[in-house]
Amino acid sequence: MTTPWSDIALTRYPEDPRDRLRAWDAADSYLLKHLAEQGTDLSGAVVVVGDRWGALATALTGTGGCTPTLISDSYLGQQATYANLERNSRAGATLLTTRDTPPARVDVLLVRVPKSLALLEDQLHRLRPAVHPGTVVIGTGMVKEIHTSTLNLFERIIGPTRTSLAEKKARLIFTTPEPALTPDPNPWPLRYQLPDDIGPLASGTVVNHAGVFCAEHLDIGTRFLLRHLPNDTGARRIVDLGCGNGVVGTAAALTHPQADVLFTDESHQAVASAEATYEANAAGRAGTARFRVGDGLAGVADDSVDLVLNNPPFHSHQATTDATAWRMFTQARAALRPGGELWVVGNRHLGYHLKLRRLFGNSELVAGDPKFVILKAVKREPSGRRGAQRR
Repeated sequence: MTTPWSDIALTRYPEDPRDRLRAWDAADSYLLKHLAEQGTDLSGAVVVVGDRWGALATALTGTGGCTPTLISDSYLGQQATYANLERNSRAGATLLTTRDTPPARVDVLLVRVPKSLALLEDQLHRLRPAVHPGTVVIGTGMVKEIHTSTLNLFERIIGPTRTSLAEKKARLIFTTPEPALTPDPNPWPLRYQLPDDIGPLASGTVVNHAGVFCAEHLDIGTRFLLRHLPNDTGARRIVDLGCGNGVVGTAAALTHPQADVLFTDESHQAVASAEATYEANAAGRAGTARFRVGDGLAGVADDSVDLVLNNPPFHSHQATTDATAWRMFTQARAALRPGGELWVVGNRHLGYHLKLRRLFGNSELVAGDPKFVILKAVKREPSGRRGAQRR
């Protein structure tokens, strides 16, 4: 990536030489160009929110004495940022998550507009007390990511807002802090009650922190999976892979009261939501529950899990890709013990049954409707082990 100050080398995380998606886009370049052309003072307290793969962090760290604080909800994005900073010998940046306490003062606030308006709303509310009349506030995003509702959030929470002209399908947002402004309270996290026709979690409580998929209602794919979850299968170690708000893992915990359940997601907001949802519905059961932010099942011991439940995403920011699903399925196969099961819900057109057959050698249709399918794949024992048992 060419920046106004130097060229930098960037990759996404996890690194994949076959991945043709770049670790930056025109919105990142437009913001950096503007900062350089305006001679923005970067020596004070600079906060960067939502830097996707560390492009902004890597370009700014060390520039004009800049030691930015970076706030991200994404574990994968943070790992990319660490790697890109090291790759380019940049030191001095501080990385925080969206669950950490934000800095007490902000002189320059740079916001990469997220896909989720709710996450933007939450982060602007959390950062507003640190903003002062002299704070430079600039948002950036692709034109298709910036809507009237986006601008309204900046204006309603921070102050008067305007936009730049579009450049290479990217746009900047300029907001002037208004000290006299009194925004409404931060509405997040949000709680709602589930319907009474979805199985073991019927009429249960869901807790959603901002930015979690379908934060205001239960998405139809998860609803379909909840209605067809297996009852007590004898599984003693269960994983809710890509747990989101944790409703699937919590339902499995209720039907497997003795089992240990691991909730894992790459989103800090999601894992916080899953923990709150579990506590609201399943606290006090005999089995344990663990909550982990990370790269799926990376680090989980091979042949150690009985049941994996998964509703994989098929978008990475604005890009449609099956890379995340493929990685999740591969991790699940490694973590499952022989005889262990992976249950997947997905849109029918995604063809997950082909991937599962390739990885597991089998794929069974559990349930389907015109839009979704639920598939089960079983990890088979190696042929040598089966033969040894027969002998």
